[in-house]
Amino acid sequence: MSDAGLSMGVEEEFLLVDPVTGATVARAEPVLARARAAPSPAPDTGLQAELLRTQVEAATGVCTRLAEVRRQLRESRALLADAARAEDARLVSTGTPVTAAAAPAFAFSPGERFQRIAEMGGGVFADYEVCGCHVHVGVPDRETALAVVNHLRPWLPTLVALAVNSPIDRGRDRGFASCRVTEKMGRFPCSGVPPWFESVAAYERELARLVDCGAMVDTAMTFWLARPSPRLPTVELRGADAVATVEDATLQAGLSRALVRTALADLAAGREAPRVSQQVCAVALWAAARYGMTGPGVHPLRERRVPAAELAAELIDHVTPALEETGDLAEVRALLAGVLRDGTGAERQRLADARGGPRAVLDLLVRLTAGDLQAERQAGPTRSMDPS
Repeated sequence: MSDAGLSMGVEEEFLLVDPVTGATVARAEPVLARARAAPSPAPDTGLQAELLRTQVEAATGVCTRLAEVRRQLRESRALLADAARAEDARLVSTGTPVTAAAAPAFAFSPGERFQRIAEMGGGVFADYEVCGCHVHVGVPDRETALAVVNHLRPWLPTLVALAVNSPIDRGRDRGFASCRVTEKMGRFPCSGVPPWFESVAAYERELARLVDCGAMVDTAMTFWLARPSPRLPTVELRGADAVATVEDATLQAGLSRALVRTALADLAAGREAPRVSQQVCAVALWAAARYGMTGPGVHPLRERRVPAAELAAELIDHVTPALEETGDLAEVRALLAGVLRDGTGAERQRLADARGGPRAVLDLLVRLTAGDLQAERQAGPTRSMDPS
């Protein structure tokens, strides 16, 4: 295999919350200004606004090794967490807000495009305060990117299951391990596992049709879980919730790159992507968001229920040659074993909720966002969110 599919980058979206109430706070501008004034983790990392002023985003630079990804993720989180604390807020990596808002204020970030989205969506965005973890993997061109996305379709639900981290939304367990994927993103017509596209022309016609029909303000506003990036020469995988730990984000990066490289190898060998049923993909995604790694999954190719852990093992088998080539096999296996041993973010949130309610969940998430899983295993979900 060539070096195509070697470069990667990760975008992480975070919520800003009040240190006392836990409600989200609209302090993105001062937090970003403070963080940008500090030394950057790498020359091409980015800190930027998101749809709402209660959110901030950190993007790694272009990386070729998982160690680079991990380092930049850790340093960017620390940078934003310090800036948030200085602005009397806390940084939280979770798919949806844990605590109910004190007031119904919903402040969109400044910018013409954000305002167009607000005008189009109206009340649809009234509780759309969600965060994800997106992985970009470099590819030669847009045609290759779309062909790769076709190959990714059967595996996207399993990536979602490994990264579920939004069971609690505004003070209540919604019954899904990821209510971000189902209740939030699922309300939009261009969401979920993307359709199979035969060509870039067909893909662009579909995007234009969705804009003409009023489902999107522009062709960059899709909610599909994988797509050719509208602005970069990459495939963008975006099914993961904003994950609690750097380890979880690194696992998503390693698996995503390996899936893209495996797809590139299949394309080079003339193997076309399987035309998996769109409805079966939808059911598989529903199961992944409902149960995460704790219940049955749906095998999109066999079209039947199987244990989620079996799907994860099959995913590893599928991408093993790609992981071996980049030297990531042992690390990715260890990261996956960590999820199976310690639980997904959703499992950890529910355990904390059972012990101390939404406040205990926030305490846990603040620590995990700025720290690491090993420290959390040692401390346990009992410390205050604001130890000062």
